[in-house]
Amino acid sequence: MTKSEKGKPSQQESIYPQESLMKVPNGSPALSIGIPKELSEQENRVSLNPEAVGLLVANGHQVSVESNAGVKAKFSDREYSEAGATISYDRGEVFTCDIVLKIESPTLEEIGSLVPGKTLISALQMGNQTIDYLQALNEKRITGIAIEHIEDKVGGLPVVRAMSEVAGSTVMPIATEYLSSVNNGKGILLGGITGVPPTKVLILGAGTVAEYAARAALGLGAQIQVFDNHVYKLRRIKHALGHQIYTSTIDTATLIESLKSADVVIGAVRAEKGRNLCIVTEEMVASMKPGSIIIDVSIDQGGCFETSEVTTHSNPVFKKFEVIHYCVPNIASRVARTATNAFSHIFTPVLLQITEAGSVEDMIFANRWFMKGVYTFKGNITNADLGRKFKLKCKDLSLFIGTRF
Repeated sequence: MTKSEKGKPSQQESIYPQESLMKVPNGSPALSIGIPKELSEQENRVSLNPEAVGLLVANGHQVSVESNAGVKAKFSDREYSEAGATISYDRGEVFTCDIVLKIESPTLEEIGSLVPGKTLISALQMGNQTIDYLQALNEKRITGIAIEHIEDKVGGLPVVRAMSEVAGSTVMPIATEYLSSVNNGKGILLGGITGVPPTKVLILGAGTVAEYAARAALGLGAQIQVFDNHVYKLRRIKHALGHQIYTSTIDTATLIESLKSADVVIGAVRAEKGRNLCIVTEEMVASMKPGSIIIDVSIDQGGCFETSEVTTHSNPVFKKFEVIHYCVPNIASRVARTATNAFSHIFTPVLLQITEAGSVEDMIFANRWFMKGVYTFKGNITNADLGRKFKLKCKDLSLFIGTRF
């Protein structure tokens, strides 16, 4: 080394920093997580936002995001890339990851791209599923986990709760939109003003959607009625709202009379045991006031109005018996960025906990709340409702515990 070179840092040290992966805690192997772009034109959400991706990458994991996966929720590829994700321009690439995390259930073509033995976390959408879908997953021994069935540690359904809050908060602006004269509606203000009788809002169901819809309606000054066959739910919603609102069990005669005078009717009855009930018949809809509006939030589970038909965000309404019907399955997709942030707050801690547990399988058998979401495992159906619906043999997940040792 010459005199002039003495005391100078090497070029490698001063200009080219040495890259290295962040060390993952002992016993916590790094995961590869694939975030595909949703194919449905009506699905604007994405499963993780860039901040969530950044947190996963900071913990040593590899996240592959399909190009333009977040564009409908206003998240750019550049934001994901700056958060540490690999942007994939080959759609099949994201399906080769250890865990594929998406919103809607995959198509048969997408299942064909999954690597055998890996994990799929997505919506199951039981009402729309086919036996071919389940057989395709089982042929590849995919661990299928339904996001709508995953529980939290206190027995709640965090994804259902979050999307129900979004949907419930969104239905009143939808009703306002279609009651407006601008949209050829009745031309009435949702709520009430001095000297003018308030709008009447009828809500079927007393769950989370109903609670948030009722909050919005009360805030606008509307008169609300809530119907549900579970008295404990009716008590809970009255307590949550802090108002002595009108509540009733679903008695046909009472419901018919209430429908006749309603301006807005919201269907928010959640399916039980994989089956939904048709509560409002065609004849009951025919008795409603012309220009009134039905918003069937339960349409993705079959709907609770006999006249309901699935619509889309691009063509959201139709009229039957002069009653406006809004039957878009994924209402939360109207506010895709808010919904994506909600998904991220739920999925990120779960993904981090999987690595702490050691593997997806270890996570399943160590946490009963997570196990609740599993519907296919090692070539078997593990959800009893699915088994009954398709007349397929169903195995209890607890039977697999002994085979793991």
